[in-house]
Amino acid sequence: MKIQDAGNAIKVVIADDHVLFRAGVKTALSSKKDVRLIGEADNGQQLIHLLKHLQPDVVLLDIQMPVMDGITTLPEIKKAYPNIRIIMLTMHNDHSMISKLMELGANAYLTKNSDSEVIYEAIKTCYINEYYFNDLTNKALLDGLRTKRNNDNFVNTEVKLTDKEKHILRLICEEKSTKEIADMVDLSPRTVEAIRDKLKSKTGAKSMAGLVMYAIKAGIIENK
Repeated sequence: MKIQDAGNAIKVVIADDHVLFRAGVKTALSSKKDVRLIGEADNGQQLIHLLKHLQPDVVLLDIQMPVMDGITTLPEIKKAYPNIRIIMLTMHNDHSMISKLMELGANAYLTKNSDSEVIYEAIKTCYINEYYFNDLTNKALLDGLRTKRNNDNFVNTEVKLTDKEKHILRLICEEKSTKEIADMVDLSPRTVEAIRDKLKSKTGAKSMAGLVMYAIKAGIIENK
């Protein structure tokens, strides 16, 4: 494990058992003034220990690691530190896995061969807007939607949403931040958060990814 000072930049911790990959990410982020790597871990167990001493804004979490993998680590972090954004990293483009991880609370999903600028953009977007959706996650969510279309445990499209709720849901799907939505609909950020929580409750969605899937299924946003 390694720890260093972060200043006022977006604080990032990476958990990956491949030292060379961690070094590559560290080098890429070192040129960015608004992002700083403050800690490194070899596995999920080390990461959880590290988080007792650090307060990162974003965690880059590898899925496959020894001792404790990313799939096991993700819900543990979300339970203990719900405000930390978690970007899952993997070598595999597995749609069913992406859907599962997004539903467990992941804020983004990137393949480890992603360009360094993509990783940087994902970190910034997750920090500001909570989620980073790309073609990979969007296709996976749509695949998950088709798989669960006839599942009674999936979100209920028969619920009645007000025009304001539908409008805010569309803005959420457009990756607008809470503050941006608040400014656009002339409400306080706290009220927007309350409406977002109400949307989850009414639709049965357990995460933002679930809300996006609901919006597509219900025809509130276009399924492109």
